[in-house]
Amino acid sequence: MKKIILILSLVFFTSSAFAGSCPMMAKQIDDKIAEAQKLRDEGMKAHDSGNHGKSEELLNKALELFKG
Repeated sequence: MKKIILILSLVFFTSSAFAGSCPMMAKQIDDKIAEAQKLRDEGMKAHDSGNHGKSEELLNKALELFKG
């Protein structure tokens, strides 16, 4: 019986400890989204001005943010 109580206690306490990391994870996602949006906007501006090489470079950098 003691083992069951100990196991349940560990499960409840560890899950509540990980719950505090949700806002940090969300901030990391928000930061990546903001950086990708900036690179996307710059890439489209380069595309519109006819600089397709620079456009592809910037857009590929934006895509790389979501691969890692």
